[in-house]
Amino acid sequence: MKDLGSPIAYGRTAEIYPWPDNQVLKLYFDGFSRESIAREAQLAEMVYSSGLPAPAVGEMVEVNGRIGLIYERVAGAALFEVMPQKPWTIFRYARRMAELHVEMHTRTITLEIPRQRQRLVEKIEAAQALPDGLRGRVLAALAQMPDGDQLCHGDFHPANVLATPQGEVIIDWIDATRGNPLADLARSSIIAQGVAATEQTTSAIEKLFVRLFHAVYLRRYFALRPAGRVEYGRWLPIVAAARLSEDIPEIEQWLLAQAEKLVD
Repeated sequence: MKDLGSPIAYGRTAEIYPWPDNQVLKLYFDGFSRESIAREAQLAEMVYSSGLPAPAVGEMVEVNGRIGLIYERVAGAALFEVMPQKPWTIFRYARRMAELHVEMHTRTITLEIPRQRQRLVEKIEAAQALPDGLRGRVLAALAQMPDGDQLCHGDFHPANVLATPQGEVIIDWIDATRGNPLADLARSSIIAQGVAATEQTTSAIEKLFVRLFHAVYLRRYFALRPAGRVEYGRWLPIVAAARLSEDIPEIEQWLLAQAEKLVD
């Protein structure tokens, strides 16, 4: 058995270990399919080749009975770690994240990656906390929303953007889809608003910082991509309902309340 030492980072799907030649090993937890990992590698290569600031991806490997991907090691810290230590950076990083999100959403995708709509349907159907009546209304509302073919990250928040001496780098593309940018924006908003409105954080100051960050981020996004504010608002309850599938007890009631704001 190969001794990897201690992980240098943890995520929902994998652990990150140091690897030779200035690289890291993203070692997936058991049960994560080889097909899904191969798709992530293909997507990561496409994203990197497109010019977006993302780590270069290497080969797929098997280590200690688990599948992993080799990535370029990025020397930096996640924005969610940087901003609490340097609160004056909130404005700059909120605007920068919006700029990165807009840049991402200019990329039209032909690669065979999951469709955003199908991913949302699967999550809404899997959300056990969603009452059947509300589930039906959410699925009906989703069916009326427009599709897209743009690159959508699917989990774009300050833990997935690293501050480095060379600039910001976007990581963790495992949830990326082809879809509608405004749904992807709504996902980022639901994550931020949930933190600010629930027991995910109990500090009043932290809640204030998250609200401020989100307001600046949203303002900058729509300054760069002005159309779609009304449609964005229609996506929010749908995305909230889908997030219920992630089983986060601290925000469950809040997410239900957001889902119930559907416009019939």
